[in-house]
Amino acid sequence: VQLQASGGGLVQPGGSLRLSCAPSGSIFSITTMGWYRQAPEKQRELVAIVTTGGSTSYADSGKGRFTISRDNAKNTVHLQMNSLTPEDTAVYYCYAVMKVQVGSKIAGYWGQGTQVTVSS
Repeated sequence: VQLQASGGGLVQPGGSLRLSCAPSGSIFSITTMGWYRQAPEKQRELVAIVTTGGSTSYADSGKGRFTISRDNAKNTVHLQMNSLTPEDTAVYYCYAVMKVQVGSKIAGYWGQGTQVTVSS
């Protein structure tokens, strides 16, 4: 099972993008889901996370501009990004804590990453 992310692309400063991510196949359970990003020559950093119950947490850089949400029925997580700036340019990675099968351990999984470029 892999996490498949979509929605990245090129956008002008001040624009918006919506990222989505979901497992490629069926899974037993999924708890925390979130997004991280990694800009060139920088470490990967948290963007936002959301729990099964809907509690959210954001990095200061995205507060007031980014909104994370999830659809538990579809095991999908979204990241709505508004008022984007060039500093938001990075590869965005989806992350989820999942139990893939009944007998498997709970573990963290990463998506393949989707490029977000903010430029005029």
